[in-house]
Amino acid sequence: MVIKKLTLQNFRNYGKETFFFRDGLNVLSGRNAQGKTNCAEAVFYLCTGSPLRIRHEKQLVRFGEEKAYLSAETQTHAGTVKLEAEISENGRALFVNGNKVARFVDFLGHMTSVFFSPGELRLVQDGPDERRRFLNLSISQTSPSYGAALLRYQKILDQRNNLLKSRDVDTVLATLPVWDEQLGVYAARIIRARRSFLKELSPLAAEAHAYLTDGGEELSVAAEGNYPEEEDEIAKKLVRELTNSYERDIRLGYTSVGPHRDDLKISIDGADARGYASQGQTRTAALSMKLAEAEIFKKLTGESPVLILDDVMSELDLPRRKKLVERTRGLQCILTCTHAERVLYGEEANKIKIHGGKIL
Repeated sequence: MVIKKLTLQNFRNYGKETFFFRDGLNVLSGRNAQGKTNCAEAVFYLCTGSPLRIRHEKQLVRFGEEKAYLSAETQTHAGTVKLEAEISENGRALFVNGNKVARFVDFLGHMTSVFFSPGELRLVQDGPDERRRFLNLSISQTSPSYGAALLRYQKILDQRNNLLKSRDVDTVLATLPVWDEQLGVYAARIIRARRSFLKELSPLAAEAHAYLTDGGEELSVAAEGNYPEEEDEIAKKLVRELTNSYERDIRLGYTSVGPHRDDLKISIDGADARGYASQGQTRTAALSMKLAEAEIFKKLTGESPVLILDDVMSELDLPRRKKLVERTRGLQCILTCTHAERVLYGEEANKIKIHGGKIL
């Protein structure tokens, strides 16, 4: 999978610009706050249908404009695919080959992307929300059915949480079992998909980490919690846990058990990375998980994802910079940096210089 052409109009700080990418390494260079990350974010958005770190997509629209437009012309084994998005104050519209998609999940799977920046340290350092977000975004890119289950689970969860806030306890207790049965079905699909994904991810992340550290450290990634193997058994277990939590959930006013509360355990040399890892170790662990994610996408789809490395090189020492560049071979990589010559180390690249939201 490769993106050949990217067009941005009124997106972030861009008026209207068109980028032409090639296979292999593409380097976006320029001073800070010129638009490099904005371009990288646009690629990620068109691959995943999700913004990076904002709550309201209208923030993607250039200040003073009514709407933004993004499009990517891509090449896959199946042929060419055009992905488009229009974003405005009233929401967004997504298109595949000129046809508006009715459901968000129908936009997924046409292109896959792996994004890494210094901010991805959150994956290791922050709370469970960040690790669940990583799993949800990653699995949804290659499994629209997972994305659909996730959306359905969230809707049912919202309804259950609203019920728990009711002061009519008798009605709450009488109605909860109805929601629990439905929640258990979708929760089981989510949990089983996550376990399957992690079974693939863990050894690949360990291998990437060993490569980046010259075998100096051992990385382990595992799911917390104990669930059965079969989906129907997982659902039954979840329903029992939900039933046993009625008193607590009514007191709290929200659902305290389920995949929306699950977490990952990330360890380096047997120690919990969240509590004991240094900044450098944390960065390498997160990067290793992202490189493993790229390998999984390639295995599942038969095509390599677009790898986006946003201002990563400045955070790595020289040996790991070189190893990372070597690791990107065979992938279409979009790399942002302030000075291209400081990260290429003799590698050929498509170099694009950006200043003030414009290509120079």
